[in-house]
Amino acid sequence: MKLPHQIATLLYCFNESGDVLLLHRRQEPNAGLWSPPGGKLKTEYGESPYACACREAFEEIGIALAPSDLHLTGIVSEYGYSGTAHWLIFLFEVRTRLRQLPPPHREGAFGFFSQAALHDLPLPSTDREQLWPLFWKHRGGYFAAHCHCHPGGPDVWTLEES
Repeated sequence: MKLPHQIATLLYCFNESGDVLLLHRRQEPNAGLWSPPGGKLKTEYGESPYACACREAFEEIGIALAPSDLHLTGIVSEYGYSGTAHWLIFLFEVRTRLRQLPPPHREGAFGFFSQAALHDLPLPSTDREQLWPLFWKHRGGYFAAHCHCHPGGPDVWTLEES
């Protein structure tokens, strides 16, 4: 399937109690769903995934980070997500612990949630299926996975490195 390719970062930020920060998205992709903050790389400027993660942390959360404040937990490629694009996503855990909830902004509003609370939240299907389970399993380590998305049908996941 010929679709545009998007490259993005997701930021897995935690507060001092160990709750994860999620954004209730106002905009596509995933409008109306809870997901980690992050955003698309500015490929026209040759932005690296680490530089993108630092920029997005400042723009969305209001914290200044250096690449050394990030741990690359995983890389996920998604073929045909929602039938609109192919995605290459870099998942970073932010080592800095947040002390307060960031204020809402144009992308949406934030909330802190325990790992158990994620089960009751409206999440993107690929996050619920595999991204969160893979993140928790590999936290502090690394994984790479590929998802062949099938609109209206089951997605097919391949764990490429663990």
